[in-house]
Amino acid sequence: MWDRPQLLMWLANLLTGLAVLLFLYAALLVVIHSPLFPVRQIKVEGSLEHVTREQLQYIVKNELKGTFFTLDLNKTRQAFEKLPWVRKVNLRRRWPDRLDVTVEEHVALARWGSVGLVNTLGERFDAASNDPLPVLEGPDGSEGELARGYVRFRDLLKPIGKQPSHVWLSARRAWRVELDRELVVEIGRDETETRLRKFVDAYPRTLALIQRPVEYVDLRYPNGFAVRLPGFVPPKPPPPDNQGAA
Repeated sequence: MWDRPQLLMWLANLLTGLAVLLFLYAALLVVIHSPLFPVRQIKVEGSLEHVTREQLQYIVKNELKGTFFTLDLNKTRQAFEKLPWVRKVNLRRRWPDRLDVTVEEHVALARWGSVGLVNTLGERFDAASNDPLPVLEGPDGSEGELARGYVRFRDLLKPIGKQPSHVWLSARRAWRVELDRELVVEIGRDETETRLRKFVDAYPRTLALIQRPVEYVDLRYPNGFAVRLPGFVPPKPPPPDNQGAA
């Protein structure tokens, strides 16, 4: 090999090229990790009603670690998404020193029992709210089904001016709805929309005319529905007619 100058020249050029590449790589690492490239600006966008400036500042102060180049966007996004009411966060670097943060909040649709909230997408999340929200209850994992059922029932009940205040879904997928925190409507498993439409159609001619409050309605009948009044005692039958008896 030593008597082949052309091969030696090729090896020398290769080694020189590798040395240059290693030098450039080392220089790039120095530049990337250099404190000369900090993140100086953080721009937060989004329609924020529940996330506070103090919460965002806490994340910026305690979770944003690294320079413009070394900041771990995935970890930073996860830190923002741990805040209550934050559903989703998108991050983007803007040369030379800015980080754009777009925050999407949860929009609460209802309460999930007494342990959380459900958003308009049927997702459960943990946060506190003082708003007068309806309550949904059902098996774990049925949050989306209950949210869709609530919206469907709410729309069907609009013609009679009633609002679902509590919606239950049993393990057997049977529905029960409380209206305006006073009237419980048993809908059942089958033909739920058909049954509720019939109830809405009949309501102005039946329950709306009753002077006493109604506490329970059962729609699980093929040709009508049963009604229970609070404190209702059926009248005693009249005494037998003894006229003409011997």
